[in-house]
Amino acid sequence: MNTHNGSEPLEVLYCEVANEHEDNVRFRDQVEQWIGVPIKGLRSERYPSMDIYDVFAQERYIAGVNGARCTRALKRDVRKAYEWGEDTHVFGYTADEARRIAQFESENPRLNCLWVLRDLGISKNDCYKIVADAGIELPAMYQLGYNNNNCIGCVKGGAGYWNKIRVDFPEHFSRAAAFTRRMGVRLVKVRGQRLFLDELPEDAGNYAFEGSIECGPQCVLPTSD
Repeated sequence: MNTHNGSEPLEVLYCEVANEHEDNVRFRDQVEQWIGVPIKGLRSERYPSMDIYDVFAQERYIAGVNGARCTRALKRDVRKAYEWGEDTHVFGYTADEARRIAQFESENPRLNCLWVLRDLGISKNDCYKIVADAGIELPAMYQLGYNNNNCIGCVKGGAGYWNKIRVDFPEHFSRAAAFTRRMGVRLVKVRGQRLFLDELPEDAGNYAFEGSIECGPQCVLPTSD
């Protein structure tokens, strides 16, 4: 919630990224009708294509221990450019993400945040049920077995994740493999060795045990929780 420059007291905002599954548009429209509040899309002025590969190409950097440049450029910087100091921010962290909430508050001490889902004891699985009870199908990426609804081919994914992308979205895998090879970036680790995506063995990794990939208020590598 916010009082953004004297506008409506409540705004629902969404940072747009071109590389997400097209079904997200359907989900967003249905949620908008359900909650009865317009969902406003925010776009990067620096990267009008909203394409993560344009970010990587211009910044000559993809991802590291501090996260990925795509999240910073297309989400975090966009939010910061739009927000006002008096805003109250409501992010979608759930009751089972206390560690991430604490980390976010530590990294953003000046933001006034309202953790509605946490305070109501609502977990991520509870959210799935609430949406289903409203008659809205989950986004396609969840229906395909992904733990997060990030871009198709998130650069923070592990070996098992990328092998699943290779099967489900071969064209996206090929684009990522070719691009990271040109950039000289060995994106995945297999048995302690960094590999290019085009070197990734098809049986490497196990996505079910690789944890979630965060892409939103924060940008972190997969965790076991």
